[in-house]
Amino acid sequence: MTDSKPRRKLAAILAADVVGFSRMMGENEDRTLSNLKACRSITDESITANHGRIFGSAGDSIIAEFASPVDAVVAATDFQRSLKQRNEEVDKENRMEFRVGLNLGDVIVEGENLYGDGVNVAARLEALAEPGGISLSGKFHEEICRKLDMTFTSTGEQEMKNIHHPVPTYKIEISEFSKQTSQNPSEDSEKRENAFQIQSEESDKNPPSIAVLPFKNMSGDPEQDYFVDGITEDIITNLSLWRTFPVISRNSSFTFKDKSLNLKEVANDLGARYIVEGSVRKGGNRLRITAQLIDAQGDHHLWSEKWDRTIEDIFDVQDEVSEAIARRVAPSVTGNELKRLSRIRPKNLSAWEEYLQGLKSYNDRNYSDTDNQGLREACRHFEKAISLDETLSDAYAYLALCGFWDLVHFTSEDSKATLEMMKNRGRKAETLNPENPLALIGLAAHYFFSGDFVNAINHAEKAVNYNPSYALSLWWLGLIQAHAGKFQEAETVILKALELSPVDPEIERIYGALYCSYLGQKKYTEALEASDKALQYHPNQGHMIGWRAAALGHLEAGETAKAAVERYLEMRPNLKTRDDFRKIFVPNSMLTEPIIEGLIKAGWQPES
Repeated sequence: MTDSKPRRKLAAILAADVVGFSRMMGENEDRTLSNLKACRSITDESITANHGRIFGSAGDSIIAEFASPVDAVVAATDFQRSLKQRNEEVDKENRMEFRVGLNLGDVIVEGENLYGDGVNVAARLEALAEPGGISLSGKFHEEICRKLDMTFTSTGEQEMKNIHHPVPTYKIEISEFSKQTSQNPSEDSEKRENAFQIQSEESDKNPPSIAVLPFKNMSGDPEQDYFVDGITEDIITNLSLWRTFPVISRNSSFTFKDKSLNLKEVANDLGARYIVEGSVRKGGNRLRITAQLIDAQGDHHLWSEKWDRTIEDIFDVQDEVSEAIARRVAPSVTGNELKRLSRIRPKNLSAWEEYLQGLKSYNDRNYSDTDNQGLREACRHFEKAISLDETLSDAYAYLALCGFWDLVHFTSEDSKATLEMMKNRGRKAETLNPENPLALIGLAAHYFFSGDFVNAINHAEKAVNYNPSYALSLWWLGLIQAHAGKFQEAETVILKALELSPVDPEIERIYGALYCSYLGQKKYTEALEASDKALQYHPNQGHMIGWRAAALGHLEAGETAKAAVERYLEMRPNLKTRDDFRKIFVPNSMLTEPIIEGLIKAGWQPES
């Protein structure tokens, strides 16, 4: 027999409506509805961006629920500020003001709707609020008063219709928040720095990590996803240049794209204390970018900001977002350090958008020995980008990295030509920006496949030095060190890459590099475990199948090793002699003979 009892839960409820709406409708219905639509786009965006759900909307009213009261008050103050700014920019007859009530209480869940005193009190509080103001219950105030730097004024206990007991109430003076927003958000950041500085509990030796989750595309156009993702990636790159705190890699952060998130769980999965969230709305030549910083460990909302700019200002905004966040995580970083962080910007916005589309194709590609369509598409976009702007260092660098994956997956028609392309594109990228880690990695990849480990390590070490939080640089350095015979050093560096990118969708390459370091140290059991973990993600990578077979051979795994090497040889039918393997493996690698020896122990019988 099913349980017919209604389900209950605790929720933060936001209730809002327009001041004088009926009068406005009586004066001019068309104008009023047009203004309401414009205002609702502002309110609804703030609610959605702060994890709210609108479950009631009739006429001019809004009823929304939030899992966190902090999110609810941030949404309310955000859209009240935005509405005030709008009212200052439009004619008097087009102005609208909202009242807002906030309550934390028990509600009854029925389908998509919520009922009960938790909702009713929010509605009564909304009616008590001043035009353009926010009123909240005592419960709500008690929950947030120590988590946000806001001034609350008690408005006493209020009798409310159909509510049995008087409700303690408070208000937020919206004028206080208006003063915090100027035409220059970076100036606002300076003014509020003392109020929002994070007092880190960790020592300087173990600074807390920060993760930037994929910003939400609020444009209503899925085709703009690449643009929004590109903005997020640039902010991650900017933040990682600060050096004073670890930044979780782009690949790990993006595994949470388009997912319903519990920020504390996300932080635990990523090993991060601080989470950055945001949204982007792109309409024509206009941009609206929002960002907020959250201490996930303490469930504290630390800072939020909004930028309304034109597309031409996008790089300024990205820098401002990054600096505002970094100053709160590491407020001592100033002066010469700031000058070092100035990045070379694209000169052509069309080229930059073409580059972002290439980046999307590169990140979304498949990882098998037979499918390189994603790489081809990425290369087309990168080539188009540099045809429009020859100063795009990152586009040249990614072309070099595309060549690397062509060599790995045996999809290159001419490996010598691919190596030459990697060298030329990598050098061009480095010339344009000598401190660009991507450029240095592109060159490291060229030297790696040329068997020149001295130059490869030199470039990879420079990449790590310029961006210590870039997991890809650490992975490259560890991989090269392993092939150069520096097996223990490689293990340390690769584990650091894993720490920065713990849920990376390309994590198999990190495990592949770990395999190399373990095999060189004759830790065959650990090497096998690393290869098994790598193959869980992309089971058809031919080189990894062979490496697994070699580990099994060294472990004398009998029939299991034999089956593994047979599968590998089916994928490499031209592998007849030891020299055949040496030709397809990394030149001068200290792992060549140990892998050949393992394959033979597994059952391979190379021709003499």
